[in-house]
Amino acid sequence: MQELSIERKTPLFGFEEVAKDPSSAARCGRLVTPHGVIETPIFMPVGTAGTVKGMKPRELEEVGAQIILGNTYHLYLRPGHDRVERLGGLHAFSGWKGPILTDSGGFQVFSLGDLRKITEEGVTFRSHIDGSQHWLSPERSMEIQQALGSDIAMAFDECAALPATRQTLFDAMNRTTRWLERCITAHHRKDQALFGIVQGGTEVELREQHLEQLISYDLPGYALGGLSVGEPPPEMYRVVEAIAPKMPAHKPRYLMGVGRPEDLVECVWRGIDMFDCVMPTRNARNSHLFTATGWIKIRNLRHADDTRPIDESCACYTCQHFSRGYLRHLYKSDEMLGPILGTLHNLHHYLDLMAQMRLAIREGTLAAWRASFYARRVATNHQEDPQE
Repeated sequence: MQELSIERKTPLFGFEEVAKDPSSAARCGRLVTPHGVIETPIFMPVGTAGTVKGMKPRELEEVGAQIILGNTYHLYLRPGHDRVERLGGLHAFSGWKGPILTDSGGFQVFSLGDLRKITEEGVTFRSHIDGSQHWLSPERSMEIQQALGSDIAMAFDECAALPATRQTLFDAMNRTTRWLERCITAHHRKDQALFGIVQGGTEVELREQHLEQLISYDLPGYALGGLSVGEPPPEMYRVVEAIAPKMPAHKPRYLMGVGRPEDLVECVWRGIDMFDCVMPTRNARNSHLFTATGWIKIRNLRHADDTRPIDESCACYTCQHFSRGYLRHLYKSDEMLGPILGTLHNLHHYLDLMAQMRLAIREGTLAAWRASFYARRVATNHQEDPQE
């Protein structure tokens, strides 16, 4: 691999672009971390409390997971970052040997509404578990993430809820920069890369200003935050299309908290390398399963006598062994196996989607692949009424 400037700061971390799609901003890359190499573009399953719900680490490997996400806010509250550190760090604690990214805790704290108060120093908040009062700041977030021992840590940022005034977005953007400087000062783990987060809402001009500020810190990677928080998908695509290609080509580009299969396709097309979202796992627990032609609500009566798998084109363990009728029975009977099998399928669907896009980018056929992706969905329109 060609020597990268970021390797001077984080010797075990590096990124290189290995293929570009001729018809879009999409690209393939190799992201090197202390716990393994990640082929991008990639989707990261969310392991909020140190586990991807219903999935053993071996099963995550089998469905194609290369990196998972842990949540600073939740792990701080329970079992506590100090305990995780005493037990060997998040990798040993959870049994997942591959790369891990931890978020800063900021999004969860800012989502607490009346349960939190923001100042320049940080955020005071009350636990959603027991109402106890806590404090989170850039320094505290770095302390927690370094104790967890993730491969990638996210800077503590202010995520303004949308819709928001331009002044609100401007203030949050500048505070995020000031907080980043404090994160850099507090961050000292050499085996952990610190990513910065670009804010600015749906104001492209603000996003450009903030990206220019953050690039000057020469961080190992950059993320777009504050999207997929209520704005229409076309607005998100507009921002990503304007900003992603301007993010450093020799650094990974991460779009936080996104999203639907369509969002992954559209944002890979626009140059994004990394994604995370609770959608495949949370929706599986609610019997909402993804297919190549749309999605199905497996609890619906229409599936009661159906001998077909969830998706006849899917190679996952669930689709190879169980019928829709059986899965509906599990969900209707509140058997824990139902959400487990649904989660396995949904994650396989997402990760296989990313693998297909990586192959299409390398072969220069992403435009044709993207057209076929939508053609399959339009032809059958399996978007079911969830209230059936």
